[in-house]
Amino acid sequence: MTPSRAAVLGHPIGHSLSPALHGAAYAVLGVDIAYSRRDVDVAGLPDFLTGEGAQPGWVGWSVTMPLKSAMVPHMDVVSPRVETLGVLNTVVHGPDGLVGDNTDVDGIVVALQEAGLLAASGRFGVIGAGSTAAAALAAAAELGFTEVSSYARSAARAASLEPVAEALGLCLRREPLEALPRDVAGQELGAVVSTLPPRAADDLSAHLPRLGRRLPLLDVAYDPWPSALAESWERAGGQVVSGLAMLLHQAVEQVHRFSAGTPHPAADLPAVEHERMVSRMRETLPF
Repeated sequence: MTPSRAAVLGHPIGHSLSPALHGAAYAVLGVDIAYSRRDVDVAGLPDFLTGEGAQPGWVGWSVTMPLKSAMVPHMDVVSPRVETLGVLNTVVHGPDGLVGDNTDVDGIVVALQEAGLLAASGRFGVIGAGSTAAAALAAAAELGFTEVSSYARSAARAASLEPVAEALGLCLRREPLEALPRDVAGQELGAVVSTLPPRAADDLSAHLPRLGRRLPLLDVAYDPWPSALAESWERAGGQVVSGLAMLLHQAVEQVHRFSAGTPHPAADLPAVEHERMVSRMRETLPF
């Protein structure tokens, strides 16, 4: 029998914590899935897919930047989420070929729920307008929000989120990045997700007002951690949710998919055993 394997694909990839997360899960499950990193950029993606990626034994890939949109046209099947968002972070090798999905949405939803966001109130704020911002819109809809404010440096990129918001039934307001301090002071936001890359929000962090409430911020940029934005947000009185929580929970959903064809699928675990698996995964992260 060909050994099972999985990998995280992206560029750069040496910093990825996914091998530790997946390795911990498969050890608890007792399944033999070897998980590694593959440095693949957009230009090298076709060669990977027709070369090593076409070899037998793969159960799935975790997909990170810059491949989240570039990978979509190579899928044989995509989930409804990917159809709506146009980006993926998960590829499953199944009987129908390559199946694309997006578990970043689950990561955002569960991380915010874990932090206490159990009911939608006000508008949902999204900082940035890239592929993770699209996932944040889907998370907003799943959490019950109906209005989203997009804070972006590029008006053109923010405009690209409008079809996604419309498909999700969300009312999208496009704002310049500089408008965020005004809006967090105005008590209209119920939660905020920053999807900017590391250090991209450093200038913004210097202009935050006192929040006067525990407004949650999920900052997906976890390296370095805490980010300047997270530190400033906490000093201003807000609640900070680490991007590591999102990373954990999107990986849990990937483990469900990658282990589905094994003798011990993660999705079939009793609740107590599933929580033990998640706890082992959490222990690998530098919270």
